[in-house]
Amino acid sequence: MGGGILVAGFQCLGLDYTSVSGLVFNPSFVPLTDLTKALFDSAKASVNLAMGLIGIMALWLGLMRIAEESGLVKLFARGVRPVMVRLFPDVPPDHPAMGAMVMNIAANMLGLGNAATPLGLKAMQELQKLNKVKDTATNAMATFMALNTSSVTFIPATVIGIRAAANASNPAEIIGPVILATGVSTTVAIIAIKLLQKLPKYQIENSSPANAGGED
Repeated sequence: MGGGILVAGFQCLGLDYTSVSGLVFNPSFVPLTDLTKALFDSAKASVNLAMGLIGIMALWLGLMRIAEESGLVKLFARGVRPVMVRLFPDVPPDHPAMGAMVMNIAANMLGLGNAATPLGLKAMQELQKLNKVKDTATNAMATFMALNTSSVTFIPATVIGIRAAANASNPAEIIGPVILATGVSTTVAIIAIKLLQKLPKYQIENSSPANAGGED
């Protein structure tokens, strides 16, 4: 914004150069007037967008909360558990880290970002307990981070809310493309992390005697 005010200030001087008249000085306050109008219009549009999002986000967050309390998240968790066991062979299936990761992924799938965050932190804490090299992330940690970054999303509540506030004709039509895009990104992330884990550069001997003293 400071740059725009500076540019508008120079434009107010009306400096111009022509081959006939040379340097021309024609002061005008029109640029500053236009800049001020644009600032107020942008501020008004921001407030209108935010106010429009309140109702939509309250509705979606309420529905997601009902899904969480009704056990839908746990149902999703049971569905993704077999896949998670294959993705994280170094994590025991009955370890608390596996349970936290499963719940985190399920919450992300349903757009429950507020619920997914503490579950993700809990999962990392539990994974650290399995880590024998405390200052280096394990394969399970890196895989979990990749899954979170490219997480498959079935209900993009935030995007739907923004589109609704912007008066989109069909705000929910983004669901299909979002599922496709996040599905592709998650697939690429899993392939990339599994390939990188096989490179000697990224392999760590966790069972070495020197690191055994770092266990909890």
